[in-house]
Amino acid sequence: MKAADRVLVPTITAQEPPPSTRPGDPGTSPRRPGGDRLRALDGLRLLAALMVCLYHFAGKNGEVAASWDQSPGQKFPTLSQVATYGSLGVQFFFLISGFVICMSSWGRGPGDFFRSRVARLYPAYWVAIVLITAAGCLLPVVVHPLRPNEILVNLTMLQQPMGVPRVLGVCWTLWVEVRFYALFALLVVWRGVTYRRVVVFCCLWTLAGVFARVADHPLTDELVMRDHAPYFIGGLALYLIHRFGGSLLLWGIVGFSFLLGQRYSVTALWHPGAEGDFHRDPYVIQAIVLLAFAAVAAVALGWTRWANWRWLTVAGALTYPFYLIHEHLGWFFIRVLYRYFGMGPYLTFAVSVLGLLGIAWLMHRYVEKPFGPRLKRALAVRPDGLGKGGAA
Repeated sequence: MKAADRVLVPTITAQEPPPSTRPGDPGTSPRRPGGDRLRALDGLRLLAALMVCLYHFAGKNGEVAASWDQSPGQKFPTLSQVATYGSLGVQFFFLISGFVICMSSWGRGPGDFFRSRVARLYPAYWVAIVLITAAGCLLPVVVHPLRPNEILVNLTMLQQPMGVPRVLGVCWTLWVEVRFYALFALLVVWRGVTYRRVVVFCCLWTLAGVFARVADHPLTDELVMRDHAPYFIGGLALYLIHRFGGSLLLWGIVGFSFLLGQRYSVTALWHPGAEGDFHRDPYVIQAIVLLAFAAVAAVALGWTRWANWRWLTVAGALTYPFYLIHEHLGWFFIRVLYRYFGMGPYLTFAVSVLGLLGIAWLMHRYVEKPFGPRLKRALAVRPDGLGKGGAA
């Protein structure tokens, strides 16, 4: 790393650019007292979650087909052709996450960064584990409950590296996020987040992803996340553009991230030839990835300041709990409403989504809001009990 600093840093910038004074610059935190909140970003987060929900309800086969008692491709001939692209909402999430994590970590030490991530992720996650396990006990045909020892490991959020089955189907993305947090904390937050360090991190991570593809080894893939890294890197660079203004270097990082990211998305999601009820066009995949980058870039450039409605803040608050519960609990709702109560398919679809949003609101109101801050404060208390600890 020291050698890289000697070579790369003088080329990147002679000194750190002054912070932007444009309206909407979030400064050190996305929620400064009296400051601006990027509400459009909250709306994009919910949009990404709804894309994934659409995919799980109408864009794939498997368990959801059993709930509908028919392939969604046949149940929703037109909607399913759109829904199958909803899986790209995950990559949209990673792009937004890079932006948000860079924004929220500015001015924080590693201890505060760690506490904020734990308090943000775990309370709703634990409740989601309980809800999905309960649904599996009530209707095992939809969600098969795991053994107690497997459920307990799931509470750690480390079930994937432990080789334990997942309670939540979507939690594989949380493992990706956790690895991103760890990399960013160890290589950037630990020494203090600055323009130079974030840029060097982006450049080195991009190169590491390329070398990992050449090495083609499971361990390097797990550490570097070669397929997902371009989206996080693009989000990090877009936040620097938002905070400091655009430059050829930063837009170059965004451009490289898009070029590498669209390649991964096409190779992962497009398969030539017949695909049964679902088929993805590679050009549509590329277009959606481009639109995702363009949407976050619009936020970075301040073009979305007009989207300042308060309901977008609520939408952003619902995103994480909704994302956690929507898949398995949604299949549970579909089977009950459609097959047992005889609702029409589109009404079942709408009621299921609205019901899940309602549960997500309850989780946010009665779990995240009261227990998240308490957990963060508890983690900040020193063992001697004399007060709050500083940065680790």
